[in-house]
Amino acid sequence: MRRVLATFVLLGGLGAAEAQVPRGTPILIEFPTSVLPSAMGANGFVVAGAIHNGAGFYWMPTSGVVPIGGIGATAVSLDGKTIAGSAFDPDGKEQAAIWQSGSQWRLLGSFPNAASCDRNLSSTCGLSGDGRVVVGLAWNGCAIAHAFRWEESTGIVDLGAGNVESSRANGISADGSVVFGWVEASTGFRMGAKWVDKTQTLIQGPQGMVGEAFAASRDGSLITGTGCNPSAPVVNSSTGWRWTADKGVECLEVPRPRWLKNLPYQTLVFATSDDGRVMGGSYSFGLDAEALVWFDGQHYFLKDYLQQSGIPDAFEGWVNTGFVQAITPDGRTLVGYGAGPTGFQGYMVVLPEMGDR
Repeated sequence: MRRVLATFVLLGGLGAAEAQVPRGTPILIEFPTSVLPSAMGANGFVVAGAIHNGAGFYWMPTSGVVPIGGIGATAVSLDGKTIAGSAFDPDGKEQAAIWQSGSQWRLLGSFPNAASCDRNLSSTCGLSGDGRVVVGLAWNGCAIAHAFRWEESTGIVDLGAGNVESSRANGISADGSVVFGWVEASTGFRMGAKWVDKTQTLIQGPQGMVGEAFAASRDGSLITGTGCNPSAPVVNSSTGWRWTADKGVECLEVPRPRWLKNLPYQTLVFATSDDGRVMGGSYSFGLDAEALVWFDGQHYFLKDYLQQSGIPDAFEGWVNTGFVQAITPDGRTLVGYGAGPTGFQGYMVVLPEMGDR
């Protein structure tokens, strides 16, 4: 961890790469065991997430890991000053919540006059860049679980009120214009969806509906997700996808490498830079998962990329590398977590610059 400050200074002087893969040696920083990052602000200087079986935290290179209570943090504003996540209310119910520097968690409630489902009222999945809009999943009893959008002037607004089935907002573009996530079909399949001005649109791929959406660029003109052709049998490969306003959906196929078990893995694209040149996610069968990165649309297993780029002992002793959870808008820094040598553990990777295409 002592190398972190020097890392951010030194990488600014690296030269541009000529190939698709960033040329130069990336830097791998391992967080302590049980510290699981899920989001970044301030261009990677602020990281937030959950302490396994514990509470939320934030991390900065100047402070290290700072616990902040609550249940966990899931999103950070662009300036790093606002963190969103979930916390328990006085009755022991989970609610979406906001934490700001030096303050306690502010609970956001649920739909008007909502009843909880067991201990669940609402949970946060995403936050706009200015920290003013929160999105996620809210309940009204166990029969209604819908995507929501919250801001100060409106409170929690139901984005799935017109749907009989469930929905969830997995995130929101930094400018607050596009909410994205999934809507449940009658079969139980989670269809990728986006909401603009609270109007829902299902995302169509080459073979029909795609799976749920996970990430977007700053203005929502690029969205990523899983299951480009979900009706196809998963044998030796699976597909994620990215959607752009001008090209529609592009499938991202990832063949199963021989060193992985013969299981029905999913390709999950959880994070993207603003220009889409760097994306991250996982090749996952539940927690049996290996982190993936894409550079200019070409996928690499994160461990392989690091070991071939000057860090031969990357993730030595780890059970698996898990999931890339977030990427900074400039594509230079990513965070994720996996199964470390002694427990679940987070990591940060600072990348060399991408060259011009």
